[in-house]
Amino acid sequence: MADAKRRNVRRVALGTVAAGLAWLLAVWPPPVWWRDHWPRCTAMMRLRADRRTGGPAGSVSQSGCPPLHPSPVQRIPPVLQRMVIIGEDSRFRTHHGIDPEEIADAIGLDRGKGVLPAIAAAWRRRDRLRGASTITQQLAKNLYLSPSRNPLRKLKEAVTALRLELALSKDRILELYLSVAEWGPGIWGADAASRAYFDVSLPRLDEQQAAALAATLPQPRTSNPAYRAERMLARRNLILARYQGRDVYIPPAEETDSIPVPIVSPLLGPPPESLPVEPPAPVDTVRDTTTTPVDST
Repeated sequence: MADAKRRNVRRVALGTVAAGLAWLLAVWPPPVWWRDHWPRCTAMMRLRADRRTGGPAGSVSQSGCPPLHPSPVQRIPPVLQRMVIIGEDSRFRTHHGIDPEEIADAIGLDRGKGVLPAIAAAWRRRDRLRGASTITQQLAKNLYLSPSRNPLRKLKEAVTALRLELALSKDRILELYLSVAEWGPGIWGADAASRAYFDVSLPRLDEQQAAALAATLPQPRTSNPAYRAERMLARRNLILARYQGRDVYIPPAEETDSIPVPIVSPLLGPPPESLPVEPPAPVDTVRDTTTTPVDST
């Protein structure tokens, strides 16, 4: 009887582990698909469309998603690539999908705490914990997941990011991210953002415009060039300063409005009232620290 009970416990444990692994790896299409295919609709686009229509999650089909205009890396100006890496993921070219230094900083390991106390403190304030997400993790979230801060969702995001790094080159990850990222209500992809905010094609972006787009990424629905631009402008100025070689600290996006930085001349582009603005929804945020070369490896 005891042996049978142990066998049943072992079967349940193995089944639970197998189900957990299957859930962690269950994304469709698999990451390797994106080597030579462009998305037509992403999980994040469907989520926004569901909220707009009031339907259940996942109820919007691909035909209900706004059109995407992919931008091959050759069409994305190097200045925008550099600004986004500065603003979103300074070690993008050197990490393998997740950034251990950012994770340690986010949970407080760099402040002298032990591992277990730091994890416990991070769990208690998990709803306020900044994302520490890399560009690859953000791509995983956009393609497959949601902006939820649920720890299990974050774990799946990290596993999916590692799989994307194994399947794709850094340039491919960057061009996919810039082509599917949300830049404002109803604005998906860098090409759409450059036209909506500045009325220029993507390759014609100048430094200030590129920095503004990079500064919009952490909170595209609550601060962008057309809506409550103050926080975006403050972050834009820090990104520009770092791009120009100044040793400045670029804080987590949620702290940007507490950093004293000068507000420079207004951005050029269409008047704010000409752009659609929907009620803001919370999204993940990230932080950055240093510049990183854009050269491919």
